Amino acid sequence: MRPSIAGSLMVVLALAMAGPAFAKSRIKDVVAFEGVRENQLTGYGLVVGLNGTGDNLRNAPMTRQSLEAMFERLGVNVRDTNLNTKNVAVVMVTARLPPFAAAGSAIDVTVSAAGDAKSLQGGTLLVTALIGADGQVYAVAQGTVQTGSVQASGASGSSVSKGVPTAGRIAGGATIERETGFQMAQMSEMRMTLRNPDFTTAQRIATVINARYPGTAVADNPTIVTLRPPAGQGMVNFMTAVETLEIEPDAPAKVIVDEISGVIVMGDSVRISTVAIAQGNLTISVQETPQVSQPQPFSRSGDTVVTSQSAVAVEEERGRQLLTLKSGASLSSLVSGLNALGVTPRDMISILQAIKAAGALQADIEVM
Repeated sequence: MRPSIAGSLMVVLALAMAGPAFAKSRIKDVVAFEGVRENQLTGYGLVVGLNGTGDNLRNAPMTRQSLEAMFERLGVNVRDTNLNTKNVAVVMVTARLPPFAAAGSAIDVTVSAAGDAKSLQGGTLLVTALIGADGQVYAVAQGTVQTGSVQASGASGSSVSKGVPTAGRIAGGATIERETGFQMAQMSEMRMTLRNPDFTTAQRIATVINARYPGTAVADNPTIVTLRPPAGQGMVNFMTAVETLEIEPDAPAKVIVDEISGVIVMGDSVRISTVAIAQGNLTISVQETPQVSQPQPFSRSGDTVVTSQSAVAVEEERGRQLLTLKSGASLSSLVSGLNALGVTPRDMISILQAIKAAGALQADIEVM
């Protein structure tokens, strides 16, 4: 195991043990509010002005058709002509519509080549409608594409590139034309969704809110807590006051194991039943020593041959003690005991899996 991985593991475990048993969090940090979310937008457009790095019209019929349709809208008929430009590329345009975004606001867009274009660097995206999941146009994008990539080639055919030249962004490249119509101020109730569903956490949220505003919160299930503002108070003001209240989130006992990097993360709720642990290393070494066998001097028979002498040794590491953990041992006791044995993170993974197989680890093990 590399020292950096072992050091990182010890830091993670030390932080887990150094913190308080229950750390309070704001409600806004453990839940998501119904309707307050981003919406995905998608569009299909053309990027022009490329320096010969666009689509090959013979290999990309959608680029030819889009180019012909664009010229026809502008009053130019190019059908049945020999279009052979490589300065145009067909692209997919994506963006995220923020919650409560107002018409006229600007948002960033991502432009990605859909054909065989080599680079979009320096190209200009023509007016592209961005459509939501309901088929309505919510924004219109246009602007110069910035890929942030570097590409160069020599006469001998050698080339070097940094970044992805076939994808880029346009900062503030889209203007919002339609709002989602979500009116939070008119709502009579609001549902909060826990990011980590848990019965105890949901009930604690409802209890904390009801302690400040009696009868306003109900825990429907491990995921949903329904709120109704008190009489005479609007939803926006009520949610502003609620989201800053602090609660103690709860979580099931779980051990996360990444076998590839050797990282282990254990929650504070992990408990160990009575168990004894011993760990040691067995090393078997085999050493081959060549020896030459020759016939006697002036002997008329016999050949010179090379033989091997094998030496096999078995070495077992000594000095390790048997670690005993009593029932109900906490995370800190387990980690301290394993560190006392001097185990590596890779060995610790095997030990945890063995403890789980013995039925002494009161937690779920999730292997990534």
